Amino acid sequence: MKLCGFDVGLDKPFFLIAGPCVIESEQMALDTAGELKAMTAALGIPFIYKSSFDKANRSSGKTFRGPGLVEGLKTLDAVKRRTGLPVTTDVHECHQVRAVGEVCDLIQVPAFLARQTDLVQEAGRTGRTVNVKKGQFMAPWDMANVLGKMEEVHNRRLLLTERGNTFGYGNLVSDMRSIPLMQDLGCPVIFDATHSVQRPGGKGDRSDGDRRMVPYLTRAAVACGCDGLFLETHPRPDEALSDGPNMIALADFPALAECCLRLRQALAPA
Repeated sequence: MKLCGFDVGLDKPFFLIAGPCVIESEQMALDTAGELKAMTAALGIPFIYKSSFDKANRSSGKTFRGPGLVEGLKTLDAVKRRTGLPVTTDVHECHQVRAVGEVCDLIQVPAFLARQTDLVQEAGRTGRTVNVKKGQFMAPWDMANVLGKMEEVHNRRLLLTERGNTFGYGNLVSDMRSIPLMQDLGCPVIFDATHSVQRPGGKGDRSDGDRRMVPYLTRAAVACGCDGLFLETHPRPDEALSDGPNMIALADFPALAECCLRLRQALAPA
């Protein structure tokens, strides 16, 4: 499968989707995208920049959500024009999809909305590649229904993302079997390491997380043969306006990416 100008497959380098959880400002987005572009180019990793214009799924209605659709897409368009990078963001409602598809190279459907037929199919109708995150409440084989919905609108350009499963209250676990099981559906599979360490509602009015576990899960997913990685990163995660406990520091990114590349090379077909 070709995605944003590069090929996806086990005989290729894994691709990366990364960026801050939410758009905090245009300048920060441009600065972070520029740094990530330089890092990934040095390592030869295909890269798509991600940041959300709206964090609609919040524990509390009082927490920061982002700049909104219009301003957020202006920022993503600026990142795309000034850096030359492909960009992606998530959609929450059908009316957002067309505008997002006009700017973004890849459209993301959040995990909580993976079963929303209208949203998935509206994204598919844009003709863009669509990345659907597996719901925390779904089995890997349930994603076959997502594939079926996309086929109904004649779009096979589908990525699937594993991001952990609900385990009791306020906790997630990662079942690495999900990666090959979803690959069996014929779609490239991404592993979202930073959301897999989330503790939903762990701080009462907001989620908690444990970023120390990100490298362990990331390495395990690469060893299991995932096609791509999703890593949210921030220059100063402890000051981030959304999902700070899950994100890795931008300064820690190159070492983790380089380690994962070595693992990928060990898996490459002879």
